[in-house]
Amino acid sequence: MKHLPAMLALLLALPAQAAEKLTVALDWTPNTNHVGLYVAQAKGWFTDAGLDVEILPYTDTSSGTLVATGVAEFGILSAVGFHSQRSMGADMTAVMAVVQHETGRLVFNGERDDIQRPADLDGLTYAGFGSAWENALISSIIRHDGGEGTFETVTLGTSAYEALANGSVDFTLEVSTWEGVNSVLLDRPQRWFTYADYGVPDQHTTFLGGNSTWLSDNPATAKAFVQAAQRGYAFAADNPDEAADMLIAGTDGMLSNPELVHASMAALVEGGFLRDPGEPVGLIDPELITAITSFLYEAGILRNADGDVHETMPDVSGWYTNAYLAQSAAQ
Repeated sequence: MKHLPAMLALLLALPAQAAEKLTVALDWTPNTNHVGLYVAQAKGWFTDAGLDVEILPYTDTSSGTLVATGVAEFGILSAVGFHSQRSMGADMTAVMAVVQHETGRLVFNGERDDIQRPADLDGLTYAGFGSAWENALISSIIRHDGGEGTFETVTLGTSAYEALANGSVDFTLEVSTWEGVNSVLLDRPQRWFTYADYGVPDQHTTFLGGNSTWLSDNPATAKAFVQAAQRGYAFAADNPDEAADMLIAGTDGMLSNPELVHASMAALVEGGFLRDPGEPVGLIDPELITAITSFLYEAGILRNADGDVHETMPDVSGWYTNAYLAQSAAQ
């Protein structure tokens, strides 16, 4: 026992093991789709896992590109962007489904009597965001309802919502759990068509993805990160108000409308978008991946590494994995 003080002194003198640094890229400015990351950061769950996690500021370079090129080990990925880049051979793998079901919808002014069904959109003006997915999606919805699928497009980006409100365009697409919630707060009456009602398959709209090469080289670290993030999203699903406050606090004033953040979290939870009953938060459904990829393939959107349209349906089995997730229904 007389040697105990000396042993303690030696242990205290040893350098602490440095936390492993990881970076996560966002697919947009901070919003409720990112809440699990900020909860895990606020709760210290990344630190507990031996990780020093930096959430990178959003830039004009897509999160998918940052992940595929190894600039970031992980990223929040929009589904259509992920499928498009992965079909071209991008070095990334989806490791968690952040949003379990389609949150997008086609919206128009709720006071218009001339739009009662998708076929009524033929010849009208759409405020868009510049992707091939939009044209395929909207024309498919209209044709499914018996229309021709023809419409005019003006690319406005996020200005589309103001344009819709002031009547300078006829319809646009929105995320129901963010722009849709905001339209209610702004007292802008809307009606909408849900994609799945008109032949478009359901999908996970947002993923957490990792650089495939890095994942293969660092399986233990990858699992530690993914499960800490998964724990953050599980907490958010159970405690939406508290998670909203953590998101607001963690984004240094970037989210200036707390009412919108709280209402968006409520919409995500009440709509069942963060968790399917009886399943772990974040579980990727192979059937959803296959169905939406098939839709994109048949629409001629997916291209190979040479930039040519795929002649056969891509094999999606290596595009995703549930191996890093905790597999219990409650994390």
